[in-house]
Amino acid sequence: MASTTSSAARQRLTPDERRVLAGTLAGTTIEWYDFFVYAQAAGLVLAPLFLAPLSESSPGLATVVSLATIGISFLFRPLGAVLAGRFGDRLGRKRMLVLTLLLMGSATALIGLLPTYASIGVAAPVLLVLLRVLQGFSAGGEWGGAALMSVEHAPVGRRGLFGAYPQVGVPLGLILATAVLWVLTTSTTPAQFESWGWRVPFLLSVVLIAVGYVIRRSVEESPVFQDMLQRKRESATPLRDLFRRNTRGVLLSALIFVANNAAGYLVIVFFITYATGTLGMERPPVLLATVFASLGWFTFTLYGGALSDRIGRVRTFQVGYALMFVWLIPMFLLIETANVWLFGASIFVLTIGLGLSYGPMSAMYAEMFPTSVRYSGVSIGYALGAILGGAFAPTIAELLIRSTGTSVAVGVYVMVLCLISGAAVTIAGETRGNDLHVADEQDQPSGAGRTPRNP
Repeated sequence: MASTTSSAARQRLTPDERRVLAGTLAGTTIEWYDFFVYAQAAGLVLAPLFLAPLSESSPGLATVVSLATIGISFLFRPLGAVLAGRFGDRLGRKRMLVLTLLLMGSATALIGLLPTYASIGVAAPVLLVLLRVLQGFSAGGEWGGAALMSVEHAPVGRRGLFGAYPQVGVPLGLILATAVLWVLTTSTTPAQFESWGWRVPFLLSVVLIAVGYVIRRSVEESPVFQDMLQRKRESATPLRDLFRRNTRGVLLSALIFVANNAAGYLVIVFFITYATGTLGMERPPVLLATVFASLGWFTFTLYGGALSDRIGRVRTFQVGYALMFVWLIPMFLLIETANVWLFGASIFVLTIGLGLSYGPMSAMYAEMFPTSVRYSGVSIGYALGAILGGAFAPTIAELLIRSTGTSVAVGVYVMVLCLISGAAVTIAGETRGNDLHVADEQDQPSGAGRTPRNP
């Protein structure tokens, strides 16, 4: 297997492979830009605009409720994952990728057009939550399709690297969203930003979605899925088959993701809100420091995918979670100094472990499930992990600080999740090199970490 891996690693990318990687990267970047624009706006400005009475009587509680609206969309990810997985396993990865992109973009643009509480009263937060539900539904189906398109097009020895491309759409989306907000907060007054400036990032989604649609339409369907169709092995009931034979894989994939997603949403939302709202730091330099930290997330996610092709998925995850575990307490102590340089540096160091525990995920998840239920398996596992990890992580962090009086409590909370995710990935076992062309569980040993069939 070592010689095959080495040979594959030296291969140049074909034009088709470049299109696949560009399509998955562009699509996930745009989708997560949409998601993160809302997440950051929720912490910065949406509370007084859509929860005006609560914001006036209790600003702190309004912030908690505003952050909680981030988590509401996560609750609908499993529904999006179930439907996208069902049709993605029957109709193909490409169609679902295009559909989820359009759904996410439409919901985001409509948020930018919403009247506020001052204009239409309680209907404003109700409509906002409904659009967040649509965003969550879309996100539930997005990741699985992008992950499978990249991994199923990859040579065996480069699945980790190929699978890291849709993963880096997360930090790139964060960089793009944060950079746009930084430009707006530095070029407008606070009154202008609250009046109309906050709408601009949401409306920009229309342009980004058009670009992503063109790129994704040019990508060919996954060869693994095409092979399954040619052999007419597709399942008419992928969801039922998934839970009859792969429940263990779904549960483990969810737990593997918990700590990474929780820490990721601290970077995306909580640190910005805490620094500007509690520590009194200026908004523009905090946003710029977050962009800087996100570059580390991007770099180490790509490196984590490539590293997992050399030392294995499990070992890469373990290293990532161990680094996060030992850094969490020192990180929060540095953040408490309210020094923007220490703030940016401390989050950057966190992204080393964050990237190493995110880069191998696409490849490992794809290798854990047979073809006929793979879209369903990876999407549902990812969605459940997001609910358990990141859905309410910013809200939990805010409540922990309010109840304990120290941000170190948040570090302890994420450390516990690191132990859970580290144990789950160890139990799942190594998947590197597993045969992706296996159509159903009858063709192979049960569970994750099965013996490779095509080294």
